[in-house]
Amino acid sequence: MLTLDFRDIQDKLSTHFTPWQRSFQFWVRTVDIYTGYKVFQLRVSFVKDAKKQDEMWEKQHELAADKIYAMCSDLGGFFLKAAQIIGKPDLAPAAWVRKLVQLCDKAPATPFDAVQLTIEKELGRRIWEMFDTFEVEPLGSASIAQVHRAKLKGDKSDVVVKVQHPGVENLMMTDIHNLQAFALYMQKTDIKFDLFSLTKEMEKQIGYEFDFFREANAMERIRHFLYKNNKKSPVLVPRVLKEMVTRRVLVMEYINGIPILKLGDEMVKRGINPDSKIAAAAKRNILTSLSQAYGQMILKSGFFHADPHPGNILICKDSKVALLDYGQVKDLPDSLRLGYADLVIAMADNDPARASESFRELGIDTLSKCVNGEQELLKLAQTLFDTKLPAGVTMLQPFAEDSSIKKIAVQAFPEELFSVLRTVLLLRGLSVGLGLNYSCAEQWRPIAEAALYNAGRLKDGCGGCGNRFQKRRRGDGR
Repeated sequence: MLTLDFRDIQDKLSTHFTPWQRSFQFWVRTVDIYTGYKVFQLRVSFVKDAKKQDEMWEKQHELAADKIYAMCSDLGGFFLKAAQIIGKPDLAPAAWVRKLVQLCDKAPATPFDAVQLTIEKELGRRIWEMFDTFEVEPLGSASIAQVHRAKLKGDKSDVVVKVQHPGVENLMMTDIHNLQAFALYMQKTDIKFDLFSLTKEMEKQIGYEFDFFREANAMERIRHFLYKNNKKSPVLVPRVLKEMVTRRVLVMEYINGIPILKLGDEMVKRGINPDSKIAAAAKRNILTSLSQAYGQMILKSGFFHADPHPGNILICKDSKVALLDYGQVKDLPDSLRLGYADLVIAMADNDPARASESFRELGIDTLSKCVNGEQELLKLAQTLFDTKLPAGVTMLQPFAEDSSIKKIAVQAFPEELFSVLRTVLLLRGLSVGLGLNYSCAEQWRPIAEAALYNAGRLKDGCGGCGNRFQKRRRGDGR
């Protein structure tokens, strides 16, 4: 018999760190990490040997990685999401990636008695009246919710039950407001990029994640779009059990697969060399399927899954890809969708003039301080919105001194585009993690042409793209 009521459990879980304690912890730890780097920059400037500098930087990154990992692990919640964004092999130092990748789906699990009370409170029935079996240990626990495998009464197929952690919403909002204050400071001092707008968009998107009604509707909408517009959908999308959805509980179809991060280990188990041609072909097929789905969602529909981090991607039988967790989705207005389609073509064609025009159309306000402004702006566009890395480069380091972001200050960036930016960055991180280097702009080019063609926006001077569209029309997913 349960000895605690729902409010008791919620209070116990939500007071590990109260809002003011979380704020204190955030600022103490963030200032320590930030000042550590500033002091180190001064110290390393006195060292002339390049090899010695590299060794010093590696040690500094390892020290910072331990501190960032400790902060994200101790505070959980929003900081686990931050770790997913930061810990990408194309963006963060290798020491950070090695440490932060361990946090993927490592949020502390809510005790089962609290899970049971939440389910029964939300669905209005005793748990054993609804399920024949219900696994007490969760399949995984993330920042906002955890998922359990179960079997419904009278049904042989398995389902997944997603249950929101009690008390997590207020704490995550506290975290985001602290991050917004830090972002304002950083963009005024070190980084010439509109970071505050980015954090405002994050606040909006994460706020949506607490409504599972919204997530269920998004999952069904994307599932319908991908399955209707393809003979065979490039990715699998779970089916929602509509009669078992509330704001804090979501029951959906169970899809059997392995997390993409464990793909290499699974290949070894099956006697496949992860570096072999067979493995490379399988990885490329996986990435192509995922990228094709995103190209169609962003450019053709405008409504897309905006959280393709590794924890949300499963590899199923025959290298099929399943895309999970629809808490973060974005619905782009047609003006931005078509403006981005123009930018995709500009990036694929290496067209500086078109990229510059697309930036203006999208409302990205820049301040160029270099002689070859349009060419540098094209490089900036490819850094932000394409997955391909330059030859010989394994990490873009967008905020380095010689980067395009430093040369072209981004004074204003539409909040709605940050979901596209984040999605592309996550896709690039996946491609680097799989050991592949591809351009989503090149793959999405025919889809972008189709979107512009259908909107009557292909221009006479577009270099024959209308003819190319007619030849390559199958690329639009129809």
